Amino acid sequence: MGLREVRSEGLELDGQPVFYRRAGDDEIPALYVHGVPTSSDDWVPFLRRGGGIAPDLPGFGRSGKRGDLDFTMEGYAEFLERFLDLLGIEKVRLCVHDWGCVGLLWAMRDPSRVTRLVVMNAVPLLPGYRWHRTARMWRTPGLGEFSMGLGSAKPVMKALLTEATPKRGSLPKAFREEIAEHFDQGTQRAILKLYRSSPPDKLAVAGEALGTIKAPALVLWGEADPYIPTRFASGYAAALGDARLELVEGAGHWPWLDRPELVERVCAHLDG
Repeated sequence: MGLREVRSEGLELDGQPVFYRRAGDDEIPALYVHGVPTSSDDWVPFLRRGGGIAPDLPGFGRSGKRGDLDFTMEGYAEFLERFLDLLGIEKVRLCVHDWGCVGLLWAMRDPSRVTRLVVMNAVPLLPGYRWHRTARMWRTPGLGEFSMGLGSAKPVMKALLTEATPKRGSLPKAFREEIAEHFDQGTQRAILKLYRSSPPDKLAVAGEALGTIKAPALVLWGEADPYIPTRFASGYAAALGDARLELVEGAGHWPWLDRPELVERVCAHLDG
């Protein structure tokens, strides 16, 4: 199969622009949901290989970042609902990473809308998770703002990205530059609001209906993730209705950056 052309498209929702990327015109497209602090840039290799749709979530990338938007888990699930409705999309093949787990919140509203599922190193909507060091800093009033602003955001982000891979400091330069390009005050505000509205007990409750998602699922997890231990990969696989677990040696939080062949693995599962 040849590579697909990736198009940049947009729409308006609540008076704010929503940027998204699209490749192909499948009846049931793949929907890719990014995490923090990235954007649809994450998904370009996947879109080229298998097609689909990847939005920049509100507060990230090129989408609107107005301060009164709902930067909570529930707000992002609602955004996905309305985004898909505006595009006239009823069913998707869903792939989520990191805070893209908000896609699972959307899926639990009506599991029949998801036909295939991939979960990669996602924030655990499961009991027992405790936020990692950087997240605890962001959740702390005053300290979080200090880390984001006054010129300290870039050093903090550099440190965060350095530890995200087992080959420390080896994340692609283009990936780091894409994050830096959009890591403005609006994105910083969205991150702080998202983390501060998400205590661990809320995460545990949010995933109580994961078992209602019966779509064939692949839980693909970089074993060297410094933020989310592999026991939560097993937790996701156990909680979902029909899931296969694959732990990836030598891969960190963005596993496909350490192991590029995982792009093909993800797309093959989504293709069914």
